[in-house]
Amino acid sequence: MTTTFFAVVIILAWLWLGLSALPAGLEARMPLPYMIALTPFLWVPLIVLAGVAVWQHEWGAMCLLMVAALMTSSQRISYWGTGLTAGKKRETLRETWRETSYETLPPQFAVMTLNCRYGRANADAIVTAVRERRIAVLALQEVTDALVARLDKAGIGELLPYRQSGNPQDTDNGGYNIILSRYEPAAAVPSVVDIPAADVPAITLRLAGENAQSSKTVQANDTVADQTDTASTQPERTVTFCSAHPKSPMRGCADWSAGILGLGAIARASVIGDHNIAVVLGDLNSSTDHPSFRALLKSGFKDASLTQAAGPTLTFPRWIPWPRIELDHILFTPGLNPSGVQSFEIPDTDHLALTATLALREC
Repeated sequence: MTTTFFAVVIILAWLWLGLSALPAGLEARMPLPYMIALTPFLWVPLIVLAGVAVWQHEWGAMCLLMVAALMTSSQRISYWGTGLTAGKKRETLRETWRETSYETLPPQFAVMTLNCRYGRANADAIVTAVRERRIAVLALQEVTDALVARLDKAGIGELLPYRQSGNPQDTDNGGYNIILSRYEPAAAVPSVVDIPAADVPAITLRLAGENAQSSKTVQANDTVADQTDTASTQPERTVTFCSAHPKSPMRGCADWSAGILGLGAIARASVIGDHNIAVVLGDLNSSTDHPSFRALLKSGFKDASLTQAAGPTLTFPRWIPWPRIELDHILFTPGLNPSGVQSFEIPDTDHLALTATLALREC
């Protein structure tokens, strides 16, 4: 009887682990997205059961349970590395902010993203974080007009005078998205790609020191995947920043997966190509354990936390230190190096804010 019990547990554990290996999109059925999200915590009951197996002298079951427990962290192992240069790069950024004034995006800059929980996030704390962390581009999700008014009252316009929001819709998941910038955009659109969720607003910034020749950038009446560069001369180099928030599985599993996968069109856009850079910031409601998110990375994005290789940057839920998962991300196409990736608390919302320093990679 004991042997049968352990056999059933081991089979169920390995089947659970196998969910992360499904083809992208096939995990879009309840409750699979939530089961996959909890995979990194399966080691707790598995270790307990391995201890019970030792007590029952079920040595084969103990070995299989221990192997399964180790496999639960297989995706998180890829987050670990040295990460020894982050501190130095952070100091350089502070000097750049104080001593250099750019009309265009400097070669090193800080970004921040936050899910504002139906617009309830503390506006004063957001503005303080922007000021103290020298944020150049801020992406917010689940925004309401009332939150925008509080941010304006708190002085966000003095730090980040340029903004682009999505168009509010009845189908928005918790509110609309907005992106704010310290630097004047070369282009801005309320939605750069069509996904079954809140609009994905985007702003395009010119990089400092780049050739200031005109080029075709994002057009307001096109999705990013349909645009082409028609400039006859070498265009200036740009970075396009997007604020994204695919739906949660609870709002529809098919839309959840389609929203994540749909963001890949930004990396594949002709206006990005090998010359320009795209950065997607937001609550993507997924982690590296989800096949749909890994497929998004394969479309051409790198994850700042994963690339920094100093461990995962957990962001949800805010109110408990464990168990937490990583739902918020800073993604970018090749051309940037991340450092200083970290999460921190903003009161009155359920997510931690996520920030990173991004530096233009030398060729």
